[in-house]
Amino acid sequence: MKTLAGSQPFYTILRTGTPIIIDGKLDEPAWTAAPDVGAFKFPWWESGKQEKTVSKLLWDDDNLYVSFIVEDAHIWAEKTERDSAVFQDDCVEVFTAPNPDQPLTYFNIEMNVQEAFLDQFHRHTSEGRKTKEWNGEGIKIATSIVGSLNDDSDTDKYWILEAAIPFNNFAQVAKNIPPKPEEIWHLNLNRLGGQTNLQYSQWSPSQTPKPQFHAPQYFGRVAFSITESPFWKR
Repeated sequence: MKTLAGSQPFYTILRTGTPIIIDGKLDEPAWTAAPDVGAFKFPWWESGKQEKTVSKLLWDDDNLYVSFIVEDAHIWAEKTERDSAVFQDDCVEVFTAPNPDQPLTYFNIEMNVQEAFLDQFHRHTSEGRKTKEWNGEGIKIATSIVGSLNDDSDTDKYWILEAAIPFNNFAQVAKNIPPKPEEIWHLNLNRLGGQTNLQYSQWSPSQTPKPQFHAPQYFGRVAFSITESPFWKR
């Protein structure tokens, strides 16, 4: 299910044939059987443990679903309000450019372990990138923790984040809502490591000298398959 499109990673998003309940558990068969996107890379690593991230995507006519299982020895998050600086916490992110003809126009949704999120829209113009206030509607997020929050005296295991993002949020840019079968979008998945052992990791590495997730020219590629999970292996 994973190949390379040029130098960019490629992932086929399977459909979910049964409802996904956003509860941070990932116990539906569609999640269990779906392949993960592949190992996250650490393009700016200098020191510290490279904690792993497992991420999967699914879709139906209404939503893009994303899940993350995040290895984390010290789970930390303080932000609880929408559009707060969640990137300072343990945080995962979905960046997507839903129209391949406008690859530098994109949305970002950044979500922390407290279920707070920051969402923005960036339109590419002849004058460069213009960031506009954007509040996505109907976004659902749930998390669960195996460990303790904001207590570095112990060692935690991991945390899980599950989200449903309605496709209608991308209607001002996307060619089709919902996407047509086999349609290609540009997309990236990112992770920030919080207060302890801050690490920057990504599905599709930004080839920038310093940490920079806002680099749509380096996003990976995803295709929306009509094949359903869990029975995609034939």
